[in-house]
Amino acid sequence: MLETKDLIIKKGEQKDWKDMYYNLWRHSESAKYMLWSVTTSEEDAQDRMARTIKFEETHPYCWLVYEKASRQAIGFAGMEEVEEGVYEDMGVALGPEFVGKGYGKQIINAMTDYAKDVLGAKKMLLSYRTGNEASKRLQESCGFTYSHSVDKEDPRNGEKYVLVYTCKML
Repeated sequence: MLETKDLIIKKGEQKDWKDMYYNLWRHSESAKYMLWSVTTSEEDAQDRMARTIKFEETHPYCWLVYEKASRQAIGFAGMEEVEEGVYEDMGVALGPEFVGKGYGKQIINAMTDYAKDVLGAKKMLLSYRTGNEASKRLQESCGFTYSHSVDKEDPRNGEKYVLVYTCKML
């Protein structure tokens, strides 16, 4: 579990399906730059939560994000080791009502500190799709600088895009 001024970042529970559905998963603007599709019903959200929990069991550094004030699940965050001492984000997403409150910065800084202080990371990589100016600004505000870009294809629709990587030495 990670904790920031306003957030708790920890493994999800099945009871979180409703918060995740209403706060994040049903919003197309939240999925726009991500590799997941919008969830369209409460039943699908319950199934998605079960899949999320299974995923988190095999990915130790993937969590849900909870707002302390409301105690609601409002998003997710994750990272993985991609080579010895190098960690890369696996995505950070917050529901639209929770954007612009400084939560993204708290999440990235908490993951970076955890990677450095607990896991012994020497380098952290983040990424964003071209056009996602909010993610670009967020990463820059956390001290990340351009590393490289990779041409990608969205498996949901075949759309070509460029994934920009930023890095920070720890």
